Amino acid sequence: MTAGEAVAAPRTGPAAGGVAAPLLLAVVCAGYAVGAVLGWGSRELALFMGDFGLSAAALVAAVSCFCYARRLPSRLRPAWLLFALSSLMAAIGNAVWGWYEVVLDRPVPSPSAADVFFLCFAPPAIVGLLVLAKRPVTRAGWFCLALDAWLIGGSLLTISWSLALAHTAHAQGQSVAPAALALAYPMLDIVLVSMVLALHFRRSGGNRSAVNTAVAAFALTVVSDALFTSPLLRETYRSGQLLDAGWFAGSLLLAYAPWGVRRPAEPPRPPRGPLQSTRPVAGSLSALTPYLAAAVCTLGILYHVVEERRVDRVVVITACTVVLALVVRQGIMLVDNVSLTTELAQKENHFRSLVQGSSDVIMIAAPSGVLRYVSPAASGVYGRDAEELIGSELACLLHPQDLGRVVHEVRRFLAASPADEPTMRIECRFRSGGGAWLHVESTVNRHQGGLIFNCRDVTERVRLQAQLQHSAEHDPLTDLPNRALFTERVRRGIGGRRSGDTGTAVLFIDLDGFKGVNDRLGHQAGDELLIGAATRLAESVRSGDTAARLGGDEFAALILGDGARDRPSREAQVLEIAERLRLTLSQPYRIDGQDVRVAASIGVAFAEPGIGPSDLMRNADLAMYRAKAGGKDRVELYAPQMQAEVVRRTELAARLRTALHEGEFALLHQPVVSLASGRIESVAAQARWRSAHGILFTPGEFLRVSGDADRADELGRWLLEESVAQAAERGRLGHHTPVTVRVSSRRLLDRSLPPGGIERMLARHGLPSRALIVELSDPDPRLRQDSRSSFDELEQRLMALRRIGVRIALDGFGSGHGAIDALRRLPVDILKLDRGLVDGIVESSRLHKITGGLLRIAGDLGMESVAEGVDLPEQVLALRAMGCTHGQGAAFSGALDEYRLRRALVRDDCPVPGGAALPVLTGGAGGGSFRMRTGSHNETRVPPA
Repeated sequence: MTAGEAVAAPRTGPAAGGVAAPLLLAVVCAGYAVGAVLGWGSRELALFMGDFGLSAAALVAAVSCFCYARRLPSRLRPAWLLFALSSLMAAIGNAVWGWYEVVLDRPVPSPSAADVFFLCFAPPAIVGLLVLAKRPVTRAGWFCLALDAWLIGGSLLTISWSLALAHTAHAQGQSVAPAALALAYPMLDIVLVSMVLALHFRRSGGNRSAVNTAVAAFALTVVSDALFTSPLLRETYRSGQLLDAGWFAGSLLLAYAPWGVRRPAEPPRPPRGPLQSTRPVAGSLSALTPYLAAAVCTLGILYHVVEERRVDRVVVITACTVVLALVVRQGIMLVDNVSLTTELAQKENHFRSLVQGSSDVIMIAAPSGVLRYVSPAASGVYGRDAEELIGSELACLLHPQDLGRVVHEVRRFLAASPADEPTMRIECRFRSGGGAWLHVESTVNRHQGGLIFNCRDVTERVRLQAQLQHSAEHDPLTDLPNRALFTERVRRGIGGRRSGDTGTAVLFIDLDGFKGVNDRLGHQAGDELLIGAATRLAESVRSGDTAARLGGDEFAALILGDGARDRPSREAQVLEIAERLRLTLSQPYRIDGQDVRVAASIGVAFAEPGIGPSDLMRNADLAMYRAKAGGKDRVELYAPQMQAEVVRRTELAARLRTALHEGEFALLHQPVVSLASGRIESVAAQARWRSAHGILFTPGEFLRVSGDADRADELGRWLLEESVAQAAERGRLGHHTPVTVRVSSRRLLDRSLPPGGIERMLARHGLPSRALIVELSDPDPRLRQDSRSSFDELEQRLMALRRIGVRIALDGFGSGHGAIDALRRLPVDILKLDRGLVDGIVESSRLHKITGGLLRIAGDLGMESVAEGVDLPEQVLALRAMGCTHGQGAAFSGALDEYRLRRALVRDDCPVPGGAALPVLTGGAGGGSFRMRTGSHNETRVPPA
């Protein structure tokens, strides 16, 4: 029976009735036997129970087998249907027998219709047993099955003929041929018994309990038939006697067979060893069957000779055929054994070749741990001969550190159920012939109380895994621990027993000036510098501490606390270590024959109770950025307010993202006044951010705090668009004063502002191009260093703007080399002096001369000049005397909203010191004083929105 058939078959657990069903069966059969012994109390009841009782029992068996057959798979269904048909024939035969004896009250004739049905009982049962038998796969198997059946049948026929059949034939006064009908019952029973015995050791898998019970039922029926055939019982037999109890019990036992108590389904057993047989008893009895048959024939002949003093021809012929069948069968078995021996030798050679030629080492260990067998592959894998290893203890060959684990795993494996864990895999170190330890992976199986090890050398794989693990946790350039491993070591350093040690510190290190080294000398030189810095860092920390490279030019160090110092002394010690490390990293590096210098900014953070590794590293990172912001090349200790500042910057950046969309920005304008006439020549657009508290922030203030370059670009776009729109609106009202808009060089080169974008903006709002002055801020020298084509593109953009009438102003002139270079390269119409030149122009004679020189350059180049940040009358007079043409600052007017700007444009003048509207300078150059008109120079507050 296959697994699928087993699932489809009835349940294999105990029947619903448990032990009640077999007890009930035993009680009913015993009751029938007792009734038969006592004669049932009357002749009529005895006849009824002997005939119709047997018929009812056989009918129950037929119905039971039929119902069981309907629940079986198609392959096994015909057998039980044939059993049902066989029982039905017996039921009809007993019913006909009872018709004569009970209903008609006369003897049963011989032959009668009952004989026909009784003769039809055996053939279906025989065919059903054949269906249940395990079918041979070869012709020789079928032939041996037929010979086995004849050996059993012939031997039974011999002994039966000697004991009863011959007497039966002679008792009837007939020859053997006319007595065939009388002998049909025992002959069919002999065939049935032969099939039962021959197929007992050949039955297929499936519901063994049902098949065994059915075989027992047929055996009981055959025994009853044999007793009925005996002349002694045949002459005195009457219906209802004790012999009927055998037939009754056989029928009920067959009815009980499909539904009786069955053993639960067993899990598949693991394959046994080669020396164990799956069915030793069955195999032995099957092998002894021919000899038992010959012994039975011999006993039959001897009995007949002793009793009859002569040899019966039937006995002789039957015995000769049995002997002939035995000889033929033994010849077939001999040929089959020779073939099996040859096949076994071939398979043994095949498997021996596989074992000896395998690259894996196969070892068999006894229960004591002594090696019984080692394959020849041991010489190539372990560097030791197999003969040398045989007889040695396995424990002596394993690494001491692995021995305990291996013993534990082996004991657990042997204690586990073979069905749950048929094999085990274990990895350990094995001593090679050269004394080295090899990493060996073994698959372990059970074998006759011992173990079979299938071993393979995985040393290269383990080495590769270790290398991959090292690569995953270390920086490939410097071989220092990377961020992942450093974070794990920080976690271990502040956890466990060190969780309360506040002396553990993390240092974050950034190399100042490293980008300049990359730009000047190339990335190869930069890599050499990083390797040198890593070497110095690793040599500067203690053996228990950790130095790591986090990425780029950022390094880190973990300084473990000793738990013995108080916090102030420990901080002083770590800061001393950090300062010494800063000096070490700031020493010159010899690269490509020249000395290269970089500085180191270091942030230090100490562990606090309950702090996590990510928070501790974040604190050190904040301290490092504070060190860079404080001037670089310094050590900074983390303080809690640093985190508060970061939170403030983050909140401000988040608010800035929505400020433009929610209308929180206001546009103000500051007049640019002619120093000669006091007229307002232009206005400078300025953005202000109105906070939730009503405070106005300048762009420099909130962008510096937020540090958000994207928001700066977005604000620049808004400022340009809004300034052009308001200037166009003022132009339509008659105020044609140009507007100056500050635009960064990065904004002009941004792809979101394509060539012609400003021209289309002017056309969209209706503002003449001459009314726009683009004030170029931050002509960043990095444009020139990083990409010459970027600087050229900026020049082309400005030339395009000048061609359409837009004037160009250069902001921050005089503040550095970038502005001078921009003056040399870029098309500029107006120079705006940096506020730093204007602030000290009165007090510093040196600054006075520098500013005067710059103004003469602007005059020689035919450019207008605008001084930014002019807040004092003295500055106005000094600048006008130097030749500055325009000024912008609190000395004239603060930043105005649109309403006050239009009022100022209507007046179209601002008081200029030295003019008619203001008192002139009195006294000498060093001690004069001004009487200024106040009130008009203060910044105007923006009306509420």
